[in-house]
Amino acid sequence: MIKERLEQLRALMAEHHMDAYMIPTSDFHESEYVGDYFKCREFITGFTGSAGTAVITKNEAGLWTDGRYFVQAGKELDGTGITLRKMGQPGVPTIEEYLEETLPENGCLGFDGRVINGQTGRELEALLEDKHVTIAYDKDLVGQIWKGRPDLSAEQAWILKEDYAGKSSAEKIEELRCKMKKEKATVHILTTLDDIAWLLNIRGNDVECNPVVLSYGLVTMDRFYLFINEEVLNGNVRDYLKSLGVTVCAYDGIYQAVRQLKGERILLETGKANYAIVKSIGDSNQLINKMNPTALSKAVKNPTEIENMRKAHIKDGVAMVKFIYWLKHHVGKERITEVSAQEYLDQLRSEQEGNLGISFDTISAYGANAAMCHYKATSENDTVLEPKGLYLVDSGGQYYEGTTDITRTIAVGPLTDELREHFTLTVISMLRLGAVKFLYGCRGLSLDYVAREPFWSRGLNFDHGTGHGVGYLLNVHERPNGIRWRMVPERQDNCVLEEGMVTSDEPGIYIEGSHGVRTENLTVCRKAECNEFGQFMEFEFLTMVPIDLEALDPSIMTERDVKLLNDYHQTVYEKISPYLSNEEALWLEENTKAI
Repeated sequence: MIKERLEQLRALMAEHHMDAYMIPTSDFHESEYVGDYFKCREFITGFTGSAGTAVITKNEAGLWTDGRYFVQAGKELDGTGITLRKMGQPGVPTIEEYLEETLPENGCLGFDGRVINGQTGRELEALLEDKHVTIAYDKDLVGQIWKGRPDLSAEQAWILKEDYAGKSSAEKIEELRCKMKKEKATVHILTTLDDIAWLLNIRGNDVECNPVVLSYGLVTMDRFYLFINEEVLNGNVRDYLKSLGVTVCAYDGIYQAVRQLKGERILLETGKANYAIVKSIGDSNQLINKMNPTALSKAVKNPTEIENMRKAHIKDGVAMVKFIYWLKHHVGKERITEVSAQEYLDQLRSEQEGNLGISFDTISAYGANAAMCHYKATSENDTVLEPKGLYLVDSGGQYYEGTTDITRTIAVGPLTDELREHFTLTVISMLRLGAVKFLYGCRGLSLDYVAREPFWSRGLNFDHGTGHGVGYLLNVHERPNGIRWRMVPERQDNCVLEEGMVTSDEPGIYIEGSHGVRTENLTVCRKAECNEFGQFMEFEFLTMVPIDLEALDPSIMTERDVKLLNDYHQTVYEKISPYLSNEEALWLEENTKAI
């Protein structure tokens, strides 16, 4: 089937005189996760992972993906004729290197310009200029051969009340225009779905787990044009948007609207807007390529949002405690698998008042499977939980009161000394980062060593960021705040940590073929004391879920580490126990006792 699709694609490439065709994992809005309509790369390759780019030439087909998916991609590409290109491995060219080497003089590179961002498109232009390669960006060739392609999502949009949002959309729009003035911009083109949802205080369900609405925004000093499928707007939402001065336009109308702009100073983030939009901007306009002002505004949660998120995490904590209690009492006594455990946890969350679903696909991983950071249990690889070793679950929920994301590693039976050591180091790391105090002006880069020192001092490490920003009833991964030990510019997550930013704290350790451990709490940044040395900042834990005392080795903890754990557990018990059954509350009391 895949070989047949490649033949059909190559026939279309020949018809349009294309020497290579590039198919990323993306939608029209540079979203991290995409709806079924946009899964062109999966359709053409058969690879179902969430990240990867396919490049098809006349004689070759390659898929580039990262280390999370080497094993999975190898299996799914087997027999397709598509070569797995393991990104970052020795001898493996980057996509850019491959295209530069492979494309002929005066050749043609094709792609759908709506799913390649403007920055990448411009970089490809510059890269291939010396070979006089042209770029054809107006053809969705995969769409032409995809019979039965799912429709674009068109879920109903709804209004997020100010009781939850904490600030009216009118205020947010006015603040945006003030920032446009500072940049001397006359027009701002906004294409990122979470920014638009936040700005207008609307939510939807067009991307799985992310409550956003497929749309574009074009903002001037006195007009706001929203390009959206009008079928998703009921009368109430239409009236609401009209009251904000928003003019509703057809979803695809953004391209014509941009082409009509003349002599404007356009604020547009080319790394987030798609290449087709960037190419639609006429030469008479001046482009201001900067991060969307809404990105930082959205990341700094207001007091109402913060208080609501505390409430959301109590609800989430109740679901998690009930899950851990169930797990502890049933593993080894009945058949529990990774999938059935995941389904039970998802069900417990759904029973919490105000829950709107999960915030990302639950990672349910037993034993060696937990060594794969982004493991996904399916019916094909489902593993039974045995009464020994460790089980890891990384999950989260969407609530009217906010978004949650938590990881706990749980002992389901006897542990080796190595498992206890790695578990305890992870707990130490998470608690120390959560308790750090720092001067205002620090970035995540400044703080990461606090989390890694317990590992690095023993010659250990974990190969992922220590923390990421989290949205408010929006995307579980949100820029521009984050915590990592080295700069990764494309992630845009190293801003100054501001009061109100919500960031995860999630160190771990992964031993291939053996086990994986991760412990994750969400934190909110807040002001500490201000004195002659400056304004100090600190974190407050939002997550209220116990850490498994059965897996702990207190002998490697300092006195301070023990106090941090005991203080945290006291708070967890006080916050969560009132919402549990008598049996569950007694269990929680025992499992949050001082050590």
